[in-house]
Amino acid sequence: MISDRLKELGISLPPVAAPVAAYVPAIQVGNQVWTSGQLPFVDGVLPATGKVGWDVTPEQAESLARTATLNALAAIDDLVGIDNVARVLKVTGFVASAEDFQRQPGVVNGASNVLGEIFGEAGKHARSAVGVYELPLGSPVEIELVVELVG
Repeated sequence: MISDRLKELGISLPPVAAPVAAYVPAIQVGNQVWTSGQLPFVDGVLPATGKVGWDVTPEQAESLARTATLNALAAIDDLVGIDNVARVLKVTGFVASAEDFQRQPGVVNGASNVLGEIFGEAGKHARSAVGVYELPLGSPVEIELVVELVG
């Protein structure tokens, strides 16, 4: 069970982050759950803001991508229960990038790596790592997930 694996890893899913506009954190479509873009909120606060490569180091951004991914998993857990996830299908990572910053894939590894830790083989996924100029609230990263449900 995924909940057991989270305990083994010492990972607690955070409370679901409140939407910052008119949307829901996650929605079920058939046997899939699609999350809205999740920011790396910790207790309702962004721990860092700005552009990766200027204000935020790539290493900090990678950690923030991990946090945003745990927020996405929390939204999935709240909607359908984390133990109902069969596999991760897609990760989309947005990185607020300084001019000439081209290491978006390394930043989004923060998402991919934690999914691999939690789900093992079922955590292997398709992925996009997109550099953008701005993200909501000045966040350095934003992560979206698509997962397939059991049965």
